[in-house]
Order: sequence, then structure tokens, then C-alpha cells
Amino acid sequence: MNSPYKQAISKTLAIVIALLVIVAAIGVAFYIQSVSPHTISPITSTTSSTQSTTSQTYQYLSPSNSSVLIDVAQTVPPSCLDPATDFLDEVEPLFFAIYQQLVEPNGSNYMSVVPVLAQNYTVSPNYQNYTFYIRPYAKFSNGMPVNASDVWFSIYRAILMNQPAGAADYICILYNGTQSASTGFALPYGIEQAIENVTGIHTIGNASLTATILSNILSNFNPTNSTIMKIMEYPYQAVVVKGNYTVQFNTLEPYRFFLLDIAGTWGAIVYPAFVDQHGGVVPNQPNNYADLHGLIGSGPYVISSVSEGFSTIVIKANPNYWAIGHNVPPEAEPPHIPIIEIDYGFTHVQRVEDFDKNQAQISYVGVPYIGQVVSGYPYKLPLSDILVDFGSTPGVQTIGMNTEKYPLNITDLRLAILHAINYSQLMSLYSYNGTTLASLPLGPISPQYGAYYNPDNLSFYTYNVSLALRYLNEAGYQGSFYVVLPNGSTIGDTNGVQLKPLTVVTLAPISELQQEELDVVSADLEQIGISISVMPVTFSVLESYTTPLSSPNMEFIGWTPDWPDPILQQMMPLTDINFGGPGGNAAWFNNSYLQQIYAKLPFITNESEQINLIAKAYNVIYNSAPYVWLPVPYSYYFVQPYVKNTVFTVADGYLIYFYNTMQYEPFNVTS
Repeated sequence: MNSPYKQAISKTLAIVIALLVIVAAIGVAFYIQSVSPHTISPITSTTSSTQSTTSQTYQYLSPSNSSVLIDVAQTVPPSCLDPATDFLDEVEPLFFAIYQQLVEPNGSNYMSVVPVLAQNYTVSPNYQNYTFYIRPYAKFSNGMPVNASDVWFSIYRAILMNQPAGAADYICILYNGTQSASTGFALPYGIEQAIENVTGIHTIGNASLTATILSNILSNFNPTNSTIMKIMEYPYQAVVVKGNYTVQFNTLEPYRFFLLDIAGTWGAIVYPAFVDQHGGVVPNQPNNYADLHGLIGSGPYVISSVSEGFSTIVIKANPNYWAIGHNVPPEAEPPHIPIIEIDYGFTHVQRVEDFDKNQAQISYVGVPYIGQVVSGYPYKLPLSDILVDFGSTPGVQTIGMNTEKYPLNITDLRLAILHAINYSQLMSLYSYNGTTLASLPLGPISPQYGAYYNPDNLSFYTYNVSLALRYLNEAGYQGSFYVVLPNGSTIGDTNGVQLKPLTVVTLAPISELQQEELDVVSADLEQIGISISVMPVTFSVLESYTTPLSSPNMEFIGWTPDWPDPILQQMMPLTDINFGGPGGNAAWFNNSYLQQIYAKLPFITNESEQINLIAKAYNVIYNSAPYVWLPVPYSYYFVQPYVKNTVFTVADGYLIYFYNTMQYEPFNVTS
């Protein structure tokens, strides 16, 4: 892999924001049914009716308006409304309602996909050629048909714009990252050859000219033009139009996880003419109109209104929705609730009160505040009736230790830190009603990937102060420093200098839960004479950490995969030096053996061979100790009990739901 991977950083930074918000809010999920039900004193509700019997009274809980669903769960508003440009996790439920992909994440198993705009597909034995057969009745929300040229346009648009997440999630898969880094243009692989072979214009080796021509084609898109048609049909390129409803993707390398990649919203198929009417496609630039207003998609809903700053977005059922009357997977079924109102960025108090007062159907609060929702909810229900349990999703929470900067460039110092931390105490912060609502995986790969996770079953780092002190003493002599323990004794090289406090940077503002975690880590390190200072920083400051020297000693950060790939989306971003910097390899970890195997590891199609190499990589990372692995909170949402048929999945590393599957059924509550 080459430095072009750093083009994915902007996407990653958005994930950092989202994950730090999640740490503040995310919580219960896995096995939540085992939590003892909470009883709540019933009160009279204006949105329920009653029916008396000889033994008890039933109240029928329902929404105040059966045509509207109000969602206050998403705590961060979108950055824009263009699926090729927005990279915040919280926008995913909206995007899956407005836009559609050829395939989408499976609500039953997010490690697989379901056909949506494509009615079926085939995969070549070498995992390098993917052919999709588009539903001939699929239409955009304006009634125009979806066809293969729209797919070619949408994917090439996302790549040429070179914005996260559109381009970042196709790098080294559909376009050459090395070429992009050297020329400054992201070009779909083979497009230079396609243009030159069809037009005779010398574009091979001329990225700037190719980008200009492709921009002109996309900005004045006419798929019936014979020249453009021949360019789209050229066989040796990333996307090939093979008929009105047949399109083939050809990856640069064999890649088994490609279906999961294009299932993300950066694979959205948009209506070309609308793009061209509103700014067209410019290399390396976003489309400002699309960012503010969105584009025409084919999804079950259309955007109805957008408030300033995207604080409230209202979507309405698509009157021209193509799936009506057709057999489609649940993820693509026609909507049941006509209007969805999404209120982004509500305060904690608003999210609690609106749910408890039945003014919102979906809400979200963090582990420390679950009791507030429960105590304020006016019906005698078990927690599992209002808390939708999903379980752990892939991702990690870490403190990256700068392995390229003194003093954390000393492996023994990093190992001392790892063994000085009380992980049980950290896990206790995620306890609710006697149940711990987080997992503690040994990164960089998540347990959800099965055999890919920790293949050699390495044990998690033990909390062992004596062992930590031994490592610290060795580190002191290597780095010519000493520390003073709380009892006044010294450890390390007393002829050296006293170790200065280490700075831990995190994104402002720090949530209560984050602060509690940092307090535990700080107190534990004080036991071995290491002081840390916490420095909250803005997003722009985080972006400035582009070299090891400019980066802090330690960085409290999170990572979620854009799509479910344990290697290209978890192991490598965290430990490949080409990801070094903001939101990626925060530890600036650089190991020559890993760099060698990473050149081929993500594109090996033999699973056993992949796992064997992962095991070797895991041992290198484990013994080098570049990260403190922290608890990963479980995922959940509060959902009113009368909201039925909610389909959940993981998209962009984030727990999402499909609005179109949701429907209302009156729910009986006993008083």
C-alpha cells in the first residue's frame, strides 16, 4: 500500500467525531433482555385509549399522529446531503431512505448484502469481476428509469470529485491510489485508456486532461451519444456498461469484500440530469447545491424540507416509488409511515423528555442516563419493550501512543502503561443495573469478524502493577529517565531526567463518560509515577496532526470500519504507516514486516492464508503495544413499543434503521 490511503483521512475524521459522540451516548445492547425489568408507575396518557375489564385496565399506547414518525436519536446533524460527500455516521438512516445502491447491507446479517436496485448479481471465481442486473422497473423519485449508465455516472462522479466518503472508499479498489497521489486526480481505473481508444485523444499518462474530459462527459451527460456510449462500454475499466440494465465492476485487485463496500451510501445511484442542472461534476470539488439540497435518488422517501444547519429534516413517502407491487427485500419495501421528521442535535434533556412524553418515537441516551428514561416513562413495561437491542458492532476505542516520538517510542514504556491500567474498572463505567454494557476486545480487529479476530487467542493485557513497574524501570534506562512513585521512591535511571507529564488529546467537548475513563487511566498511571494531562482540541486542531513530531504523546480516539472488512477497514487503518495521522494510525505505528504483508493481505482470496498472515500481524502488534484498547460500548436505541417491524443493520460502522419498514400498531399497556 502507498501513501494514497491518506486520502481516506477526512472520512476517518468524521468517524472520530461520530465515535466520540457515541462514547457519550451509546450503550446497552447485547443481552439486554437479561436485565431485570423495571416497573414504572402508570399515568394517564393523552395518546392512549382505555378499555375496562373485570380484572384490569388496558391502555392502548399509540402515536399522537399516525402519519408522522419523529426521530430525535441522531445527536449530530449531517455535514451535507450529497452521499458522495457526507461522511458522518448519523446521516446514514436518512441516506438509506433517500438514496439506494445496487446492493445494501442485510438487516439480518450486516456481513452480507441484499439486492436492491440490482435484482441479482454474479461474482467471478477470482473475486475481481462483479456483474449486476438492474431491476428493469426501478425508477428515480422523478419517475425516470434507473439503468446501467446511471450507475457508471454515479460511481465515476464520486471518484472524480475525490471527496470523502465517495472517493476514499474506492481507493486501490476502483482507482489507483499511487496515481492519484502523484497526479492530484482520482481517476477510475481504465478511463484514460477508454477515452484514448474511443476518441483518439492522447489521455494515457495525462491525468489532468483525462479529468477534464471526464468532467465534461459527466457534466453534460448524454448516454445516447455514440462516443460516450462507446467509452462506457470499453471493457477494461472500473465500471463497464454492458446493456441497458447490466453493469460490470472490475476491481484493480481480487477483492472478496467488494459487495460490502458498494453497499455503503457512497455507492448511491443518483439521477445524472439533476446533477448537471445544478453544477455538474468538477474534479476534486464537492457540489455545493447537492450538499445543501440533496439529489434525486430512488429510495422510498424524498426530502420535503431542510431547516438551517440541517437541524431538522423532513422526508415524505416517495409517490413514484418503484418497489410498490414488486417482491423486494424488507430493506427496500415501500414505506408504511408517510412522514419522517428527524431532529438532529437535540439536547440530552430533550431526547429524554420527548421519548417519555411520547412526542418522539426513536431516541437515544448514554449508559449513565438510561435510568432517567426508565424512571420517566409512564408505563409498567420491561426495559426490553422500549430498548431495542442490537449488540456490539465492529470498531475500537483506543488511546494511541505515539510510537515515533520520545518517550513513547520506547516499547517497554508503552507496555508499562498497558499493564498499569485497571480494565475491570473501566468496564464498570458501562454497568447498568448489574449488567456490563460494553465489550473489551483486543484490537485491532473486532470479534464480529469471527476467525479473523485474534487468531492465536492472545490474552488481553493484564492489570499488573508489579509487571508495569518492571517494564517502566527498563524503559527508564533505555530512555534515560526516572519517575517518582507515590511513596517517594524512584524507578528508572536516576542519572537521567524526571519523566514529564504525557499529554492525552481528545476531541472537545469531553463527555461525562469520556472524562470518567480518562480519570481511571490517569489515577492508574499515577500509581507508577506517570502523570498525564488531558487536552481537548477542536476538529481543526486534530487535522493538524500530520506528522509524528506535530502529534501529541497520546490520542484518545475511536475507529469504526466504513464497511465490514477486518483488514482494509480495521487492521490496516490502525497500524499501516500510510494511514498515519488524523483519525487513522494515531500511534504512527510503523513496522517493516507489516508494511510488507499489507501490500497483499487485503487482496488475498484464500481465507486460510489471510488468517494465517493476520495471526502473524496480531503478534507483532501485540508485542509492540501501540494502543491502549478501551471498552467498546454496546449499541441500542429507545423505540416506542408501538413501532413495529424495525429493521436494523450496520452501515458505515454505525447502527442504523430503515424508516420504510417501520409501522404503527397500538400497544397494550396494563395499568
